[in-house]
Amino acid sequence: MNHSSSLQDKHGFTKKETSILFSKINWRILPLLFICYIVAYIDRINVGFAKLQLREVLGVDESIFSSIYGIGAGLFFIGYFIFEVPSNLILHRVGARIWIARIMVVWGFVTMITMFINSTATFYAIRFLLGAAEAGFYPGVIFYLTFWYPEKERAKTIALFSTGGVLAGVIGSPLSGAILDLHGKLGLDGWQWLFLIEGIPAILMGIIILLMLPNKPADAKWLSEKEKKWIDNKLNDETRLVKDQTHFKLAGVLKSGRVWLLCLIYFLMTFGAYGFEMWLPSIITEFSGMSYTLLGFINAIPYVGAVIMMLVIGIHSDKTGERRWHVAVSALIAAIGFGFSVYFKNPFLSIAALTLAFAGLKSTMGPFWVLGTSFLSGTAAAGGIALINSVGNLGGFFGPSLVGIIRDRTGSTDLAFMVLGASLFLMAILILIVRENKKSSRLI
Repeated sequence: MNHSSSLQDKHGFTKKETSILFSKINWRILPLLFICYIVAYIDRINVGFAKLQLREVLGVDESIFSSIYGIGAGLFFIGYFIFEVPSNLILHRVGARIWIARIMVVWGFVTMITMFINSTATFYAIRFLLGAAEAGFYPGVIFYLTFWYPEKERAKTIALFSTGGVLAGVIGSPLSGAILDLHGKLGLDGWQWLFLIEGIPAILMGIIILLMLPNKPADAKWLSEKEKKWIDNKLNDETRLVKDQTHFKLAGVLKSGRVWLLCLIYFLMTFGAYGFEMWLPSIITEFSGMSYTLLGFINAIPYVGAVIMMLVIGIHSDKTGERRWHVAVSALIAAIGFGFSVYFKNPFLSIAALTLAFAGLKSTMGPFWVLGTSFLSGTAAAGGIALINSVGNLGGFFGPSLVGIIRDRTGSTDLAFMVLGASLFLMAILILIVRENKKSSRLI
């Protein structure tokens, strides 16, 4: 027997027992949350595919359609912003199982009724409602994971969970393309089939979450009392370590310069991410004529690259314990990718550059959220995580909107992608201002 693996920590667990415990947790809760995020993300970005058939439905002129679409795509994040913090605080009060299930069922229904939009006004209204319905899901899960994983385990766990959003592109892109090719079946347009079919899994997963997800380790019948006590003791150690430096009331979070800086950094990330994702199907259609199904497979390429890089960065960040430089380097890679995508005129090289940009951008998420969860706990964590996510996700409104406006004005996305690249470059600089939580949570 390896002697080092038989040594116990101060709470009586060996390294092998700890590994077995986290393996058990990973297999019991992560697959459920992972599938939910895939479903959520598909419903969030499938409007990029629907856009290919929406102009006539909305009855708008080609010269302003890009701007209208960009605003409509981004309005999701206004609803998301308004209801995010209240949603996460309710989750903290009533428990993750009931609240995540509620979120999923409601957004599934809203996704399905999107098939009835028939004007710019209804398009805007439904996108806003979808954001309001989904508000609280992602930060709720991030907060929920802090009940199960110590900080040392969190970056790769969040990265693993967050790859669900990226895998949504891998799975959802071919699926959405194939569904669009159902155009005319049973009297429905392809975009109507898209929202109808892709709304159903959210409702089904909401029911499964209600039946299977434990609110916290103490509720998990598949954990032993010894395992539950070890998790509780480990997390309490971390809470005590930062208690003297941490504001535990929501009012304190709202006054924290560190929290608002993280909001700005996350804003720059989502500005680049959704400015890219909501427009990727339209950009690919400009390369050459192709079926919607083929378009979907090509659209999946950047997501495949992002999955690989996210896991590599998340695992390495946990192994080294370093967060800021992992975020900064990833953001810098994204900025370089956007720059090369403008420089390259060959469509294959352009897709390669965009894949690099998207992979770098998404790889910031795991280490970033460790910074955002390492100095807060309790109600402060619920409110602080939701605040960072909701304010940061406003970038999801401005990114797609700006790309649409620039596209209408210039007839190209080149200038827009330069702006997206600049936002990631600024993110790389700002993240280095944040001091990693050792014994202090202050800013440098």
